[in-house]
Amino acid sequence: MRSPQSGIFALGTASHAYLELRATDMPELVPAVAALREPRTTMGGVNLVAGFRPELWPGDAPEGLHGFDADVGFMPATQEDAVLWISGASYDVVFDVARAALAELSQVAVVAEETSSWPYHHDRDLTGFIDGTENPTLLEAPEIVLVPEGKPGEGGTVLLLQKWLHDAAEWESLLVAEQEDVIGRRKSDSEELDPKPADSHVASTDQDTFGHIFRRNMPYGTVTDHGTMFVGFCAEQGPLQVMLESMAGLRTGTRDALTHYTRPLTGSYYFVPSTDALRELSG
Repeated sequence: MRSPQSGIFALGTASHAYLELRATDMPELVPAVAALREPRTTMGGVNLVAGFRPELWPGDAPEGLHGFDADVGFMPATQEDAVLWISGASYDVVFDVARAALAELSQVAVVAEETSSWPYHHDRDLTGFIDGTENPTLLEAPEIVLVPEGKPGEGGTVLLLQKWLHDAAEWESLLVAEQEDVIGRRKSDSEELDPKPADSHVASTDQDTFGHIFRRNMPYGTVTDHGTMFVGFCAEQGPLQVMLESMAGLRTGTRDALTHYTRPLTGSYYFVPSTDALRELSG
């Protein structure tokens, strides 16, 4: 089995930077980004995960994988050419590694979208609810995340990256019980409601129905302008796409209630190849 990029599974990191890149020299972009992963070990405790617009990746990739080519209901398609996700224990080292990476890529790409993130009360998002209750453990995650041995793109994964802006005033005007109906869980302990409203976020993204994914979501922003970075991984694109369609109400006609209080600003799919594939491409 080819080795995945280790930062995918590096839980507990306190600072994150997401840099979405637009090519200025298309033929040289992928080799230049791939070279950032050499050597494979991280620098200064920082994890660097690199991904590419599927159509740009010249190596093997899961069959049928494609970029975020069209809006999904109200969710905008803002597909870029590559992404760097840099995470670490503190923002100073993340900042330094991000600047060094951009300096290396200055002749082949520009930054189209930049977002910095940080944890909120350990494992909650900015709605105040625990995020990732249904996430697999680190023992289970590789089976869900990684393309299996012998398949095209072995050791790689599909990343869905979206930036969601919260309407904090509207959300915080709701009673706790009303918020719980929107999410489909209790706020105090994340226990799933029984029964849960059909338009709740939990019902709209039921992984037993649509397929399992591994999420590395993080809060982002300032006091007056903030939200959630959705960072979802899966070995195939299907479960991620179906969940988006369900949230938008395209499958049942019922839109996810949470989307009345938060809206997506960006949407891109990236193929995150194995470290072996990156090394081979960079020579």
